[in-house]
Amino acid sequence: MLHPLGTVNLTRLMERTAGRSEVVVGLIDGPVRLDHAGLSAANIRALPGRGDGGCLQADSLACRHGTFIAGVLVAKRGSVAPALCPGCTLLVRPLFAETTTGSEGMPDATPEELADAVLESMAAGARVLNLSVGLARISSRRESALEAALDEAARRGVLVIVAAGNQGTVGSSALTRHPWVIPVVACDGQGRPTPESNLGSSIGRRGLSAPGDAVTSLGTTGPSMTTGGTSVAVPFVTGTIALLWSEFPDASAVAIKLALTRGGALRRSTVVPPLLDAGPAYESLRQTYQLAL
Repeated sequence: MLHPLGTVNLTRLMERTAGRSEVVVGLIDGPVRLDHAGLSAANIRALPGRGDGGCLQADSLACRHGTFIAGVLVAKRGSVAPALCPGCTLLVRPLFAETTTGSEGMPDATPEELADAVLESMAAGARVLNLSVGLARISSRRESALEAALDEAARRGVLVIVAAGNQGTVGSSALTRHPWVIPVVACDGQGRPTPESNLGSSIGRRGLSAPGDAVTSLGTTGPSMTTGGTSVAVPFVTGTIALLWSEFPDASAVAIKLALTRGGALRRSTVVPPLLDAGPAYESLRQTYQLAL
């Protein structure tokens, strides 16, 4: 079994860059344990008016989830976490309430709550949004605000990476069916989708698979935590985008998205998306933007 970074060919890209501070990654998730040693060098800021983005209860699901995802993205290189783009700026927009009770599944939010978070994060300068979330209390009426927020992201050229979900079903949601987002399925060490990952035509057509099985990142009541699921897979795609944008700052959002999802290939008809592969994405952008090797 390959290391998660090797599964998606990220090692060489990470050797080229740790990311640039001008690339702002919006983390719409739980709060983050800002005093974690693995985040001591990270450039983390919270949205104005929402405190410092830190945890009040280290053992809450919201804190554990937010800190874990933050570790995949901006932990110190050489820590227990994947630490994809520690040089980037992480903009924390807490979405989940801190509680130590309830389901241990992927945290969820209402469409309206998520729409507000998306709009606020973009207004604060985020260029790519990490949505390791699920939606609760869905209805067509309630989805309209979220659809409008995602439409605005498309107009602004802000990439939105979303979790496909962990119900093991075939279908779509208000998040995964939107034409601008990149849905992410969790895969194992051999690049195969995990049994609990949701699949579907919109996911297969526009999405990607990424490591989401037994991934280790930062813990909150200990130095590390190992878990899986589509929410864990999302930051591998988000972090790859942040690294690519750090190497190719003049690239458009559309160019980044097409390079990553192989949008120029034949139309996909499968419900299973291809595996994230940072190597070809880098080469495609290098050829376009003439960056010398």
